[in-house]
Amino acid sequence: MPRLSLCMIVQNEAAFLPGCLASVAGLVDEMVIADTGSTDNTVEIATQAGAKVITVEWQDDFAAARNQALAQVTGDWVLVLDADETLNERIIPSLKKAIATDNALVINLMRHEIGSRQSPYSLVSRLFRRHPQLTFSRSYHESIDDSVLGLLKTEPSWQVLDLAGVAIFHQGYTPELLQQRQKSQRARILLEKALAETPNDPYLCNKLGALYVSMGDDKEGLKLLKQGLKSNTASIPVRFELHYHLANAFREQKKWELARKHYQKALNEEMLLPLKLGALLNYGGMLLELSSLSEALQIFETAARIDPSQAVSFFNLGMIYKAQGQLMEALKAYQQAITLQPDYAEAHQNLAVTAFKAGLLAESLEAFKTAIALYDQRRSPEAEKLRQTLRELGMIE
Repeated sequence: MPRLSLCMIVQNEAAFLPGCLASVAGLVDEMVIADTGSTDNTVEIATQAGAKVITVEWQDDFAAARNQALAQVTGDWVLVLDADETLNERIIPSLKKAIATDNALVINLMRHEIGSRQSPYSLVSRLFRRHPQLTFSRSYHESIDDSVLGLLKTEPSWQVLDLAGVAIFHQGYTPELLQQRQKSQRARILLEKALAETPNDPYLCNKLGALYVSMGDDKEGLKLLKQGLKSNTASIPVRFELHYHLANAFREQKKWELARKHYQKALNEEMLLPLKLGALLNYGGMLLELSSLSEALQIFETAARIDPSQAVSFFNLGMIYKAQGQLMEALKAYQQAITLQPDYAEAHQNLAVTAFKAGLLAESLEAFKTAIALYDQRRSPEAEKLRQTLRELGMIE
């Protein structure tokens, strides 16, 4: 069995690191962790877990730090995780089988972006054979991908494989963590610096363009996203994201036909279906806005088949069924959304309204009360609006 090494860079990750290391404790043969200047007890946690910890001076370059850690690795294969990620234990048997493949060079892993509304899943090249020509590049959004492409040109017999199923759970895209870590500001500085050095790089145009749009600078964002497509050198995943980000931006501007065009181009790319989920959900949401119910129904049915764990798909199916007058089907869809996400206040509210229309008054009142309680927890004004509605209907005093 090939020896597997965990390779990480960390800084002030005491809150997340124990869970990360515990998730791979029975799998990896060694743990190499580069600390870039922690002031909490991150180093102590890593050391107690049996990791080899090295100190790396932070130079605003994630790839440089990763490469210093990689240089200390001794295993046959390298697994790269961030502290806010954990390995899915269910994937371990297939992971072991994959790294035993003779000519495998890289095993791409599916990552669940917990809390991300735009892209619930991503594919990351985080499991790879230790090879002297495989190193990290790019100061931000660093990866081994550029070196992999270079190696494949000289040694084409290697294979890059995709591991089926979710391998990594990632907590870092919850809104609270994004704000706490000021990721947007740091990303902007590093990406702008990188783009100044290689101004036509479609990958950088994509990442920085999308970041500008998210920060409210649509003009510069759209310019960069279009620039990334014009290069005609983007890989399939990058081209998908360029179209997807353009579609979302045009949707916000209510330029419906342009948004439709880019959603469809994104969805036509040949990629693993879960990676298209964000585009499907956003495209379906736009179709709902436009009252294109039959088209939206097909989109959300597809999304629900691809990933039956996404409550939002069933919520939107409920909205469509309700609009079409199929009240019983709408109730089933809302109930499924609630089963998947019990604190989904909007689903409880819509369930209540639909039940009321169907004459199921007791079920309606119970769902209204749950929705109100959940809105109260959020301190949302919607709670009082619902109370007032129930008073007017004579359902409460």
